[in-house]
Amino acid sequence: MQRRNKLRLQLLLGSALLVTPAAAFAETAPAPAPVDQQSGLADIIVTATKRETNLQETPISISVLGSEALENRHVQSLMDLADGAVPSLRVATFEARQSALTIGIRGIVPNDANQPAREQGVGVYVDGVYLARQHGLGSALLDIERIEVLKGPQGTLFGRNTEGGALSLVTRKPTGEFGMRATAGVGNLDSYNTEMHVDFPALGDFAFKVDGVIQVQGPVTKNILPGETGFGQYDRRGLRFQTRWTPTDNFSATLAADIGKDKNTPFYSQLLNFNPNGLNVVPFTSPVVSGRSSTVAEGNIRGLSPLVQVEGSKRMTQADIGVPQQWSVDDTRGIDLHLSYRPNDSLEIRSITAYRDLDVEQYDNIAGAHRPPLGTPNGKFSRYSLAGFWQHQFSQEIQAVGSLGDSIDYVGGVFYFKETVSDDASTPSTNQWNADGTGYTILDPTPTIRGFRSMDRKSTAHSESKAVYGQATWTPANLSDLHLTVGGRYTWDEKDGTLELVNNALPVVNGVTGELHFKSSVDRFDPLVTLAYDLTNTVNVYGKYSTGYRAGGASSRSLTYRSFDPEEVKAYELGVKSDLFDRRVRLNAAIYAMDRTDSQIDFSLITGTRNTLETVNAPGTTKIRGLELEGQFRATDNLTLSASYAYTDAKIPDTVNPFDGKLQKVFIAYTPENAASVAADWESPFMGATLKAHIDANYADASHSFEQFEIKNDQSFVVNGRIAIADIQTNPGGPLLEVAVWSRNLLDETYVYRRDPSNRATLGDYGNFNTPRTFGIQLTAKY
Repeated sequence: MQRRNKLRLQLLLGSALLVTPAAAFAETAPAPAPVDQQSGLADIIVTATKRETNLQETPISISVLGSEALENRHVQSLMDLADGAVPSLRVATFEARQSALTIGIRGIVPNDANQPAREQGVGVYVDGVYLARQHGLGSALLDIERIEVLKGPQGTLFGRNTEGGALSLVTRKPTGEFGMRATAGVGNLDSYNTEMHVDFPALGDFAFKVDGVIQVQGPVTKNILPGETGFGQYDRRGLRFQTRWTPTDNFSATLAADIGKDKNTPFYSQLLNFNPNGLNVVPFTSPVVSGRSSTVAEGNIRGLSPLVQVEGSKRMTQADIGVPQQWSVDDTRGIDLHLSYRPNDSLEIRSITAYRDLDVEQYDNIAGAHRPPLGTPNGKFSRYSLAGFWQHQFSQEIQAVGSLGDSIDYVGGVFYFKETVSDDASTPSTNQWNADGTGYTILDPTPTIRGFRSMDRKSTAHSESKAVYGQATWTPANLSDLHLTVGGRYTWDEKDGTLELVNNALPVVNGVTGELHFKSSVDRFDPLVTLAYDLTNTVNVYGKYSTGYRAGGASSRSLTYRSFDPEEVKAYELGVKSDLFDRRVRLNAAIYAMDRTDSQIDFSLITGTRNTLETVNAPGTTKIRGLELEGQFRATDNLTLSASYAYTDAKIPDTVNPFDGKLQKVFIAYTPENAASVAADWESPFMGATLKAHIDANYADASHSFEQFEIKNDQSFVVNGRIAIADIQTNPGGPLLEVAVWSRNLLDETYVYRRDPSNRATLGDYGNFNTPRTFGIQLTAKY
């Protein structure tokens, strides 16, 4: 397997060299090119600098996935980007739960930021509105025009918690002209999806747009307990309404409101091995030795129930143990108002006002007897994590975007953000063995989050952030090929939290009983300096220095609610962007070095059903070094080839484990050393319509699941494909039809994307496998 995956990487890298890497990911659906450029690659417009610019002239390492690229890969939510479409972007579930996503760029990957007082390291934005929580990020995407992946610290224009970069989602806006797009599809795993997007004709000065989406998939692993949901399934629904008011040529107001419901179940966690330490195995029926976590004498390990299956090489399609499992439900709601006023041709004043809230009920019974609590005669087992999560946020941003003559372009603004978050969790056991492990009973078939339950933890946190920022690019009149950009952001952060319950009682620390609190106040300045030079009209080079930071906080999974400091990163980047050979080849490369101090490192300890997590700041400097290559080649008027590659090397200083006081190695989570992607797109006339064909292949080295464990996940190789007949004419004035067949993970590759060795001494490693091959057919009608 290792040899085969190395060969795959060599083939991917060879393809990358053949097409020559470039800065814009090739599958982007760009704006139409001028007529004289139809044989070449079209321009791609981005808003990474808060203004519309040509990607190739923007001195930032950016990857862009346009609407066509998302459609080709059948990307329905951000979870689907875990296949490696952008090699430097890493997406994974938290634990096995689809209700919270871990998103990282360039080795900045917070593993457990789904707590009230924890923060992300990559900022996620929808139409300029910051989404502060990992929860809810797996919701259905609503008519996305493009996704911009801004790499490296974005602390100047985007602010706190963007030390790894920013993920900016841009949606389609109302046009005031009638248009409708309706999609319906079915696939394996009992899946189906429907979409409806309607642009209404203008009514006076008002334009309206409505988007609705439904996405459903059945279980990847079936639950054998009758009446209970399976594992790895989802039911996502979303609705958004937008209206744009344009009373004059220089003023517009766009109001948008959205609501989403993401029902999902976790992926099944299965034992990958048993007794990897080679201990003496005693029968399941052996007497329990009290006071020992292994429940047997030291040097021994209890045998498994005959009902438990150990399968480390393939995904279980049916669980061996039936357990109570309900839908987890993420309810997201938001409203935002965008105002734009242009007093003259050289200045635009903008306002973005937004309110969002998030309500999560998590039901997570993912492992049966494959993880603690350990199986014992007549003992309880199957840990059911019942967690509630509630968040409210308000943000206000005012921007001034303009120019001073022909030599200076600038953007400046003020930003305000306020958030309240709370969570609670309990972990009852739902099953009980009989005396010899040949059967079990269900203890509590109807657990509830809203009702009474014994709490493992309960906490609340508040954040308030204020910032003022500015950035200007100067192009000297007598040296028009040189561009100097200088920017900075000053931020005031206030944060506090309270841990109210631990193990269903008030916390007790050093003999003192009572709620635990933390409070922090941070003022900081994040600068940016970029020097860019146009070697030719189509070749640009740049050098950049920037900083960013991730706010500190405290872990609600901690027994002591110990706080930790912010981490910060200083980054240096050199890049080149170019369009060559009459714009038939787009070539980009970036090399960077990031030095991170006070790195936030998670350590966990599992005892019984409780997972205690402490976060500490690592000593010294974490060094992250990397190379990014992306390219696109218009081989013929019908065929476009693309390739991208990311190399990441990260080293964190050894850090003291707070549970045993020992200095140990620590690692970067979910960051492969090598990752690559190649793709081919074909488009040509076909019987009065248009034939479109797409295939992509994505490789990633094995990576770590946890910062404290050296053991790695599996390497991955995922192929996706789609073939469509588009622009099918119906009757005059009728819709244009498109019929498409698609597949994700076309080769049905199986690999462990998350491996947990926490219980090696008492049971074995357990882990989660990727989603199997999915495929379907889809019909779209466009008016």
